Amino acid sequence: MNSPVRRLLNPCVVALSLCGTVVGEESLVSSLVSGTTIAGAVDTSAQWKPGPGSTMATRGLNTPSSHYNGFNLEFLELRLEKPLDDAGWSSGYKVEMWYGQDADWLPGALAPNLAVKQAYVSLRAPVGNGLDFKVGQFDAIIGYEYLAPYVNPNFSRSLGNWIEPFSHTGALATYEAASWITLTGGAANSAYGVMNTKQPWSYLPTYGVGQLPTGPYPKGDGILTYMGLVTLKAPESWGWLSGGTLTGGIVEGGATGKQGSMNYYAGITVPTPIPEVTVGFAYDYNAHAWDDATFNDTWAQALAGYASWQILKDLKLNVRVEYADSSRTSAGVWILPLPGEADGYVVGSPERLFAVTGTLEYALWANVVSRLEILWDRDLRRDNAFNGNNNAVLLMAEIAYRF
Repeated sequence: MNSPVRRLLNPCVVALSLCGTVVGEESLVSSLVSGTTIAGAVDTSAQWKPGPGSTMATRGLNTPSSHYNGFNLEFLELRLEKPLDDAGWSSGYKVEMWYGQDADWLPGALAPNLAVKQAYVSLRAPVGNGLDFKVGQFDAIIGYEYLAPYVNPNFSRSLGNWIEPFSHTGALATYEAASWITLTGGAANSAYGVMNTKQPWSYLPTYGVGQLPTGPYPKGDGILTYMGLVTLKAPESWGWLSGGTLTGGIVEGGATGKQGSMNYYAGITVPTPIPEVTVGFAYDYNAHAWDDATFNDTWAQALAGYASWQILKDLKLNVRVEYADSSRTSAGVWILPLPGEADGYVVGSPERLFAVTGTLEYALWANVVSRLEILWDRDLRRDNAFNGNNNAVLLMAEIAYRF
């Protein structure tokens, strides 16, 4: 997934080198793992929801109501990768597995608490500056934030992240046309909510043992999701703006029998004349994802502003300010109250939200991300959406180790 945050904040990687010879020749094991790196993380949290009820604006993954008022093992991440090298015809791979409750939200979920986050073959062809490919299961190309929170400015996800696809099964090509512009495009299965599932996909999960149809089996009809991304990077000659990025992308999710969802994304990171301060902005618009017989032409949009201030060498403050709204939908987009907690909010009504997140990060230990965070959601429609209240607050602490 290609975003400004992810390029600026890369997880650490530890190389694994195994050497050996058998009768003067390189062993099979050594040849298979040569150049492979092992990395990962253990991410934990403690969360407290003060006040009545357990309703917050839905962001998924690490802040659902089941995580409140206690401790959480969010996920254990294990990543194996052989990066592409400088050879003209280069090849590699990446396998990224999650174990833990956050894994259940991923399109690659295999079983409770276990998921394939990414698994793809990477290839490079000697075309121009080098044309790179990914084939398999890979992160979505749009979005300011990453699915793993320890590389994001904040522990909780943004409202915009919730209306983006999480990952795709397909093929992706990336080309760095010049030092200041990179182009990305690809195609994937339309049902990007479930790994490997094709259109028409809505019937397939209902089949179990003894439930297979007697007539022709339903099968994919060839409708695909198409995606594209353009990334611009400010050159060194731009002074203090050097390194800033502007990204724009589209994901067109084809669907059988109705208009497919459309994701539009724009993101920017901007250095400032103050070296310790960086700002960023992100805009997400999703159309038709919630279309049904009751409401057509549904949409949702989210705007977020980010600011990071390196107060001291080991102390950083990250702030995120958000606005989001949606059209009338049958089930709602962000406000999904639990039974008995709807109060004045009518499920499926239009939504209008404001949110502020403050995250204080202090580097006490090597390779450890330690944070305190407060999240405030505000219902601007004053529908008492949060269990009879227009405001909701969540307090969080995160400890994550990256290896």
